[in-house]
Amino acid sequence: MTESYIRATNLLVEFPIYNASHRSLRKSLLSATTGGRVASDAGRRVTVRALDDVSFELRPGDRVGLVGHNGAGKTTMLRVLAGVYPPVSGRLVVKGSIVSLIDMSLGMEPEATGYENIFLRGIIMGLRPAEIEEKLDEIAAFSELGEDFLNMPVRTYSSGMMLRLAFAVSTAVKSDIVLMDEWLSVGDASFNDKAAKRLTQVVEESAILVLASHSPDMVKRMCNRVFSFEHGKITEISV
Repeated sequence: MTESYIRATNLLVEFPIYNASHRSLRKSLLSATTGGRVASDAGRRVTVRALDDVSFELRPGDRVGLVGHNGAGKTTMLRVLAGVYPPVSGRLVVKGSIVSLIDMSLGMEPEATGYENIFLRGIIMGLRPAEIEEKLDEIAAFSELGEDFLNMPVRTYSSGMMLRLAFAVSTAVKSDIVLMDEWLSVGDASFNDKAAKRLTQVVEESAILVLASHSPDMVKRMCNRVFSFEHGKITEISV
């Protein structure tokens, strides 16, 4: 395994809510049983604290399950690790290449062709154009979309076709760190079997896995550590 690691120290993530009634929004959010903590900043804007003073360290061999109710902070944590959301405060250090299997449509340009989107998504993943070129035929073949569709704008694709293409690109290269929001199911039965094998291989070859899931069986089977989130805080860490 590579010497990859993730080190999070006192991470804080907040989302300001604009153009909303401060009182009514606070009341509705506080009456909910899920979601982040609600507060107001110096400008009296409503803010939702999605992650609150979160700290942990992951090393090679860690298979971490993120559990908790909807809105507890699991997906926000994944997006912070993927670099989508910057923390308001705290420190995050990540060493190693990352494959993010969340927000699969990220980087897909509707007016660009399938082939062009392979390059766009690959570049977002940090690959050089030459590296993408080397994998182009393999990615195209794995997607099973065919030359005709790969030369068409992806706005003509069904959601399943777009997911196939994004999955084919995202899993085409070995990565040190794998981020997943639930175990992916892609396409029809035959393609899904092929995708499941590819996904299992990607996870097995990774140094670190971070998986958010509502399935206790999945977490038990895949993970050796469990982080329990509640209102943006890690309330329990079990090993």
